[in-house]
Amino acid sequence: MYDSCVVNRYTSQRFVNDLLAGITVGIIAIPLAMALAINSGVDPQYGLYTAIVAGICIALTGGSRFSVSGPTAAFVVILFPIAQQYGIGGLLTASIMAGMFLLFFAAMRLGRLLIYIPIEVTQGFTLGIGILIAVLQIKDFFGLTISSMPGEFHNKLAVLASNLPNLNVNDTIVGVVSLITVFGWPKLRKVFKGPVSKIFSCVPSHLPAVIFGMIAAYIICRTTGNADAVQTIGSRFTYLNADGTTGHGIPPILPHFALPWNMPGPDGNPINWNVETIQNLMFASFSMAVLGAIESLLCAVILDGMTGTKHHSNSELLGQGIGNIVAPFFGGITATAAIARSAANVRAGASSPVSAIVHSLVVLLAILCLSPFLSMLPLASMAALLLMVAYNMSDLKGISKTVKTVPLSDVFILVICVALTVFFDMVIAIAFGCIMATVFFMRSMAKMTTCRDMIETGKLHQSALQEKWLAYKINGPLFFAAADRIFNDIIVNCNERRGLIIDFSAVNIIDAGGLSSFQHFTEDLKKAGVKLLICDLQYQPLKTLVHAKFQPVPGVCEICPTLEEGLKRSENMENSSSDTSEEADSI
Repeated sequence: MYDSCVVNRYTSQRFVNDLLAGITVGIIAIPLAMALAINSGVDPQYGLYTAIVAGICIALTGGSRFSVSGPTAAFVVILFPIAQQYGIGGLLTASIMAGMFLLFFAAMRLGRLLIYIPIEVTQGFTLGIGILIAVLQIKDFFGLTISSMPGEFHNKLAVLASNLPNLNVNDTIVGVVSLITVFGWPKLRKVFKGPVSKIFSCVPSHLPAVIFGMIAAYIICRTTGNADAVQTIGSRFTYLNADGTTGHGIPPILPHFALPWNMPGPDGNPINWNVETIQNLMFASFSMAVLGAIESLLCAVILDGMTGTKHHSNSELLGQGIGNIVAPFFGGITATAAIARSAANVRAGASSPVSAIVHSLVVLLAILCLSPFLSMLPLASMAALLLMVAYNMSDLKGISKTVKTVPLSDVFILVICVALTVFFDMVIAIAFGCIMATVFFMRSMAKMTTCRDMIETGKLHQSALQEKWLAYKINGPLFFAAADRIFNDIIVNCNERRGLIIDFSAVNIIDAGGLSSFQHFTEDLKKAGVKLLICDLQYQPLKTLVHAKFQPVPGVCEICPTLEEGLKRSENMENSSSDTSEEADSI
């Protein structure tokens, strides 16, 4: 369906489809962008600025025509500590540095490296991020009065548990109403039929969730006679107007240009830039870039499957890098392709990047026209939305299927990645998970490399082999983890033998470790006086031996093109030895 719409010229009908899709995704993005900014430790308008500036830049320069970019939940666990320690100035500067890393990834053409990250690693760190996001929502969902949250996960749990008995009932009611709505709204389409069902399908669950949350908050405030009975964006966040007065909630002004490194730190004063600060932000920005690359490319792959199209991975990294460099100069925090919003974009009928641009313009109009209403959004409703996001990104169904079908070693990797993400860092989890997956894979491959006596397996008849000769066939790659074991097993059986034939037809690769083991093996056979015939070498092993300047020695170690030639050569070598012995006896 989408292949035809992509190759055809851009028509008015496609523009209408993109317009409607962009409006739909924009409605979804408005509350999510604010909620994600709040959970990243900055004011909500910075999330909206991200959706506007980064959304447009990445749509124009990225390699996936259906991706919608903006703030995402995965970044929350990385951005929040940066914002706490370095303020909005440090966070925006780190975002620029992350963009530069993404440009470097694109220049080095690392876009295809996503395929080398095992699915159990991806599912593990994604579930870990989902857990961290869910824990961060407990404070606002229950209206807990906690001045600051500790950095360590176990300390967070301890602080939340100790404050949970003092929950705010009003905020909790609003949060529960929003949570029930956001999870229950999609199920209503199954209850109703006809046009009513289509209404429930077209309206994203985020919108009714915040609307019902606002209605619940309004009822509570009217019932209690207290306008501040429920915490809202307007009650927590303030800004300065041009005349020096203080405004509450979302400022109704467009994002404007400012140098990120001159913006205030956590204490409201400019950051004292030094080598230590830059080094700390460098590591954090690298983590942001790695996560942004993984999430954006994963999103592009998912969209390819939904639309039957093909994205350009390095172009997508380039677009993400440009967006993350430009957006901070206009107040935008770190951005990447949002999987849920991009999927909603496709389901709404998008056919080009125009829909993503429209989505950004919808957010911009919301700032200009709906700021007073956005300031009325309850924080508990924002927390409920992110609880749903955390649940969806955790992919519990996919993980359950993986656990039931994959080997125990993969389940172990998944669990370790979850634990490392929760208690340490996402980049550590990915690196360690990939290392473990590689080790387990090499272990499995080493076990698959076998060596069999061709007489015992029936591949050769005893009469085809010369007396006191052995014939083995090696199956599988001869790499460092397998070669020593294989050659040791062979040489143990070569005592009091005159010669050895090895069939290499099933050896497709030999690495440096395998080559070193092979060279020691040939030296040991030479010392033991055992002749060696290597038969049917494949291209890569033969090329490796040539590059290593391996020299066959006639009558001692020779290479034969086929096994049949090897058997004939062994007969000739035996006859030659017999003739030599007879001549020696006659002398």
